[in-house]
Amino acid sequence: MRIRGPLKPLVGISCCTKQFGVFAMPNHAASDTYIQATEQVVGGVPILLPANGPSVEIDTLLDRLDGIILTGSRSNVQPSLYGGPPHASGTPEDPARDAAILPLIRAAIAAGVPVLAICRGFQELNVALGGSLHQRLQDLPGRLDHSTPMQRSARVRQGKAHSVRVSPGGWLRRLAGADEIAVNSLHNQGIERLAPGLVVEGTAPDGTIEAVRVVSTEAGPVRGFAAGVQWHPEYDFKTDLVSRRIFEDFGRALRARPDALQADAAD
Repeated sequence: MRIRGPLKPLVGISCCTKQFGVFAMPNHAASDTYIQATEQVVGGVPILLPANGPSVEIDTLLDRLDGIILTGSRSNVQPSLYGGPPHASGTPEDPARDAAILPLIRAAIAAGVPVLAICRGFQELNVALGGSLHQRLQDLPGRLDHSTPMQRSARVRQGKAHSVRVSPGGWLRRLAGADEIAVNSLHNQGIERLAPGLVVEGTAPDGTIEAVRVVSTEAGPVRGFAAGVQWHPEYDFKTDLVSRRIFEDFGRALRARPDALQADAAD
């Protein structure tokens, strides 16, 4: 007879629709780095969430998942979702992901399911809660070029690109133990109007918002873990302490949630 140990938390990882193979067949995909971080640091079981548009079963997912990681992607959030002008021709979009993930974000936060948002996921978090985006930071006066370095070497592309000034007394300051950290940078879009209920946890030297935490929604204060970063901690969690701590803190939130639910039921 098999003796079962404690079950690991299930972590939903958002997928993109991408074309693979000689026939460019559509696939639902997420980078292996998120899988590694989930297994090796979070201590969870990764569950890939398809970008299946309006057919997403939100209630079913939230009933079974213990947390959600919103991933980065080459595609950009559709401007119509935040009242922005159309993207320039050729800009990659993923409307099926938008249609599935934005309502999932709102429902997950309302249910207290921990959410960790990364890069595109960071932008989705802001849009889902009522914020807007700059489409090309590099075109704005006084802004750094935050886009992906066009280098074949992954070490160069994913290397530290600029500093982030950490907000005093916040979530990121607690994890970093410092007023400033170094991060990679692989994005064009960035937060323009901060969504209501989000607080800034860190900014780049040019003022670009690089980290946020959700403290409230229209329904009231947020009790669960909901935070995001514009950079990619999944690229260097094996070598960078702050990147590792971000996933560790997310993992702690997953394991604390059953106790929080029991406390709510007892009230």
